[in-house]
Amino acid sequence: MPELICTTVYQFPELSEAAKEKARSWYRELGPHDDWWDAVYEDFERVCEILGIRLKTTPVRLMGGGTRAKPSIWFSGFWSQGDGACFEGYWSHAKGAAAHIRDYAPQDATLHSIADRLQALQRRNFYQLAAEASHRGRYYHEYTMSVDVTRDSPTWQSPTGDAEEIVTEALRDLARWLYRQLEAEYDHLTSDEAIEEGIIVNEYTFTEAGRRFG
Repeated sequence: MPELICTTVYQFPELSEAAKEKARSWYRELGPHDDWWDAVYEDFERVCEILGIRLKTTPVRLMGGGTRAKPSIWFSGFWSQGDGACFEGYWSHAKGAAAHIRDYAPQDATLHSIADRLQALQRRNFYQLAAEASHRGRYYHEYTMSVDVTRDSPTWQSPTGDAEEIVTEALRDLARWLYRQLEAEYDHLTSDEAIEEGIIVNEYTFTEAGRRFG
């Protein structure tokens, strides 16, 4: 014989604290939505543009059969030794980069420092430096980036002796900066406040013990 079983379900705010914690754990296990890092990548692309970095791209096939250019940015995170971020691109002099990055990110001392170091180096090399950053290996962090520095001098002058070290460290600092932005965004998306907002917006219901139901 069929039986009719009635269960009382609750909205998140109606749960006890213990049940709320169980509900949050359930939602957190779902993880952030796909491509949650898009906004961070967009910000990074703008920062690169200001600093004079043209990111390399790779073609990605779309569902409809076409392709789009995906910037060559990678990361792994956020709990293991060796996690980090890296990118591939071409760097050259960007006039006014130090001032423009301060307009874009007035409080970000790390970006200011990167721009200042690169600009000072360009000045010593008569604004003739260029560099290519490439990814090496199967891991993703700043030390998997190799940087090749050249100088476009009409008299065949070589880059100053400190050029490769300064550019390499500046671009690696930028990769470290990117990783911190990604980590902060992930921490925000998985915070109790964001989790609760997602549960409430989606109108999920739960049993009295906090188990997802309905």
